[in-house]
Amino acid sequence: MPKITFIGAGSTVFAKNLMGDILRFPELSNSTLVLHDIDPERLRTSEIVAGKVADTLGVKPTIHATLNRREALDGADYAISMIQVGGYKPATVTDFEIPKKYGLRQTIADTLGIGGIMRGLRTIPVLLDMCRDMEELCPDVQFLNYVNPMVINCWAIDRATSIKTVGLCHSVPHTAHDLADDMGIPRDELNYLVAGINHVAFFLKLEHEGKDVYPRLRRTMAEFERSGNWPKRFVRMTDHVRYEMFKHLGYFVTESSEHFSEYTPWFIKRDRPDLLEEFDIPLDEYIFRCEAQIMEWEYLRRELEDADKPITVKPSVEFGANIIHAIETGKPTRIYGNMPNHGIIDNLPTGVPVEVPCLVDKNGIQPVKIGALPPQLAAVMQTNINVQSLTVEAALTQKREHIYHAAMLDPHTAAELDLTQIHAMVDELIEAHGDWLPDYQ
Repeated sequence: MPKITFIGAGSTVFAKNLMGDILRFPELSNSTLVLHDIDPERLRTSEIVAGKVADTLGVKPTIHATLNRREALDGADYAISMIQVGGYKPATVTDFEIPKKYGLRQTIADTLGIGGIMRGLRTIPVLLDMCRDMEELCPDVQFLNYVNPMVINCWAIDRATSIKTVGLCHSVPHTAHDLADDMGIPRDELNYLVAGINHVAFFLKLEHEGKDVYPRLRRTMAEFERSGNWPKRFVRMTDHVRYEMFKHLGYFVTESSEHFSEYTPWFIKRDRPDLLEEFDIPLDEYIFRCEAQIMEWEYLRRELEDADKPITVKPSVEFGANIIHAIETGKPTRIYGNMPNHGIIDNLPTGVPVEVPCLVDKNGIQPVKIGALPPQLAAVMQTNINVQSLTVEAALTQKREHIYHAAMLDPHTAAELDLTQIHAMVDELIEAHGDWLPDYQ
């Protein structure tokens, strides 16, 4: 049975979902699950939850929890990362509050923009340290990375280590469900092909019963425009931004509207508050979500730890368990993964992690050749790739100048700030991060 290591297992709810997916497969039900976190209280909760998941499913895995990362990785067949370096406080708050002083507002700030740059810079050293442990302790491990910023992190790992890595995200299946719901099509009947980079991938094909349903989606969009009732995705937002991009680009993007609004220069502007209202863009959305989760955590923790309270285990849309099952059993599956672009997408740079369908079996994870993307889609992605490439360059060379370059070329940052402001903001962010970053000269 495989040894599956969860790094950042204190992300209890996410770990619970993945463990449930893994243990639901009979062939994996006796696996060894090793839980690692640097927070002993969170780790203890996750260990209790792992036991309850196993009991609910009626299976008997070996469960071990440890604060020692090397112990957790030693001999691992699979490693799953779900860490957040710097946490909500101080790191995430810093990523929002300092740019706000310069008039630069964000929504999620974990993938692109100045928040995504800084998150990448403090996360890459930890991931590379982790991968060096893997090179020594489990060199043949399959690394499943769920940590954002996905492209930046996976690109750095691929450039600096020998570890087999796939970046995993749930944006593709979630968006497919959204589109099926919007058009009134059963979710499991929608056929699609998606390709691009994580959070900026597009539905190249959208079919139902063998027919292209993009015309149907355009009619659906027209109805939303007439009524003004854009589909609700969360409490504070609708999906207006993504439909606006669909109107202008001709293809629907995978990432949510609040995310996508900060990957471009078109929606969040200091002198255009009307755009925020028109497109239902919630500034500081990630701060709002983190605060809500913090307030709910103690109640949730007590519920999860209560031996008398049953735990609900439902299948998730995450791809991690399917990957492990396919490699272990040879029963093929298809997933969407982020893999280095070596001949996969012709009009994106070599090496950049691209999000594409992949076949998984005993031979591992094999990305599907896509060819050339529609030129307008590749151009939108390239504006993001410029920032991601320079952030990776900064992290691997520790040259401060490349942090400035990344921020200068970020679409949203460049639309709001001049070069002097960008330089000063980067300096202030580096200073505020302190020991969370290596020494950038």
